[in-house]
Amino acid sequence: MDKRKIGWVLRGLRYKFSFGYFGNLSYIGKPVSLSGVKNIYISDRVRIYPGVRMEVYNSGKIIIEENTSIAQNFHITAEKEKLVIGKNTTILGNVFITNIDHEYQDINQHILKQKWITKSTRIGEGCFIGFGAAIQAGTILGKHCIVGTNSVVRGIFPDYCVIVGAPGRIVKQYNPVSKEWEKI
Repeated sequence: MDKRKIGWVLRGLRYKFSFGYFGNLSYIGKPVSLSGVKNIYISDRVRIYPGVRMEVYNSGKIIIEENTSIAQNFHITAEKEKLVIGKNTTILGNVFITNIDHEYQDINQHILKQKWITKSTRIGEGCFIGFGAAIQAGTILGKHCIVGTNSVVRGIFPDYCVIVGAPGRIVKQYNPVSKEWEKI
């Protein structure tokens, strides 16, 4: 393990006292921007590379399950409920995941000053999120979903599907009978 990662592991030992939970053999590379850390739960063997921004508001929770790898410049926000990233997931760089939408009905008030709308968001076990993807509030990804580079995803998606585009749509799904990935 290189010296930089050893520093990350040592910092992880300090995180055990401030996070809701910080698992064994987990690390976060600097720089880091964190708010609401008591409501962030990092399981064992979670690797988060530099540039992470994690924000938890009110009674929200961020839960990252075991053996998940997250690349650089990751931004995640949660408010009022749990936002879960399932185990064995890989998230590439510059990805944004949230369970918060901003109201925008009052045209006389800036969007950021209007109320937040919280919607359940969950990334299933074994997913792969491509570089630059945005996972919007209200998105539920099933098990082993693949999200393409720069996709903007909102909605409920079944297990074993490939989602691409803006807006994200299913282009392939695994067929357990033929044991093949089939175009939709």
